[in-house]
Amino acid sequence: MPAIRHASKRKPPPEGFSDIEDDLLIFSNQMKDAQNMPTDNIPKHQAQWPIFQISHKRSRYIYELYYEKEAISKQLYDWLLKNNYADAMLIAKWKKQGYEKLCCLRCVQTKETNFNSTCICRVPKAQLKEGQDIQCVSCGCRGCASSD
Repeated sequence: MPAIRHASKRKPPPEGFSDIEDDLLIFSNQMKDAQNMPTDNIPKHQAQWPIFQISHKRSRYIYELYYEKEAISKQLYDWLLKNNYADAMLIAKWKKQGYEKLCCLRCVQTKETNFNSTCICRVPKAQLKEGQDIQCVSCGCRGCASSD
């Protein structure tokens, strides 16, 4: 006999969600397209780059709505974070000085690199050799240092 499904205990979204729901739906559709995209002809490490980039855009959108434009309430912002519409850890880094343009958390984790340092995309472009083209292996970023 199948299990009986009870009514969802999930709280309804706070007031103001309907104003941004269309934009969040667009991000959701983009994410589905990125997940269903064929990965036959690209290297394995590049297959997840579109997913990272869409997740970053969605988190940045919510961050800007709350901190820069002040267009959403604290209750809605907390609800969005709790329901995984945005990456709370990435937003916490964006609030710190020097991490305002951070692309993903993998780029600042020193344990994931060969030399126990941050990713190449965190190096300011002024310190790179002229004409040197860099690209992060983790997410495809071409530079997220705050001084750029």
